[in-house]
Amino acid sequence: MLVNIQKLLPLAINAAEKAAIAILDVYNSGDFDAEAKSDNSPLTRADKNAHEIIVKILSESNLPVLSEEGRDIPYAERKQWEYFWMVDPLDGTKEFIKRNDEFTVNIALICNNSPVLGVVGVPVTGDLYYATLGNGAYLRRGGAERKLPYRPSINMQQAGLRVVASRSHMNQATGSFIHALNHAVLVSAGSSLKFTLLAEGKADLYPRFGPTMEWDTAAAHILVIETGMQITLADTNFPLRYNKENLLNPDFLCAPVGKE
Repeated sequence: MLVNIQKLLPLAINAAEKAAIAILDVYNSGDFDAEAKSDNSPLTRADKNAHEIIVKILSESNLPVLSEEGRDIPYAERKQWEYFWMVDPLDGTKEFIKRNDEFTVNIALICNNSPVLGVVGVPVTGDLYYATLGNGAYLRRGGAERKLPYRPSINMQQAGLRVVASRSHMNQATGSFIHALNHAVLVSAGSSLKFTLLAEGKADLYPRFGPTMEWDTAAAHILVIETGMQITLADTNFPLRYNKENLLNPDFLCAPVGKE
């Protein structure tokens, strides 16, 4: 199958921007109940509305979509896909409920188990991060667009490495990893914003020793690849892969390619 990845980028950006607007409509509504757990909770409505918008827009590509909201597609069917969209309509459930603004829209294009296009939209700030394989990563902020710089190598023994960790999912294994570093500085963030900190050069490492799903990482994965980083399985050099039978990610480390 011949797919022009660069021509699909505006489609993904449009889907992320429209979904962000729909999410904000719910987030800023007067009837928001942060503790609601019913099927009609603001969180559920925001997820559903964003999902429907994204799927409708991406349908123009005639490629299949695997979304957190449509996760039940059988592996026997999706393992045949060469290209497909992997989507998290609203990443950062706990952040959304806490109303701390740290949630995102994630849209990735996967080819043969690896991301080749990614868009991460931040509804509250309007920031938009995007990348395609081999073309660099970009940030659109406040009407201005800039290419994100390529990351230099780091020494794992150097003092003061900035380690990004989940605001809501810190655990003992992550704490032990950070403690073993040389006076590491902890940088906290929710959702895929952890990866955007790395892509912008505001953090150096992201150890994740706890559950994430493929749609949590796919869009931002290509951002960090295009800024000189890699995501490898914990204690190995094998890259994180997508469209596995089990969509749960193993533990991983995101770090510059040139780490020593």
